[in-house]
Amino acid sequence: MSKTQLTQQLATTLADTYALYLKTQNYHWHVKGPNFKSLHELFEEQYNGLAAAVDEIAERILMLGGRAPATFTEFNELKSISDGDSAATANQMVVGLHADHVTMATNLKKVLETAQQLDDEGTVALLSERISAHEKISWMLGASQE
Repeated sequence: MSKTQLTQQLATTLADTYALYLKTQNYHWHVKGPNFKSLHELFEEQYNGLAAAVDEIAERILMLGGRAPATFTEFNELKSISDGDSAATANQMVVGLHADHVTMATNLKKVLETAQQLDDEGTVALLSERISAHEKISWMLGASQE
């Protein structure tokens, strides 16, 4: 593995993180039903965390000498996270976001392996933090499903 491969993997991670940020914010705006207040607040907490992660991941790419994708076109080409449906029910939103966070944790573990092979402790630390965050969020969303 090379540093270039790592920055490419991080670019995909950035695109997926941004896509999940946008999806979560969409659901924050459009959630309805008896669990509105708790989900509205939960989604806000989550998208704020994702916004901070977007910045951290982009900066890490730049520190490694790469170029961070920064347009919707670039994100769309790289992302694996699907767009959110603002007409989804509250439970569909929760179920979908849960699956997305599980996917993120799984994908991040693959990028972590690359960073470990390159002895890149800064990226390892960032990825470990992100994996932990996605695992916690997926647990919270899993517990919130009807």
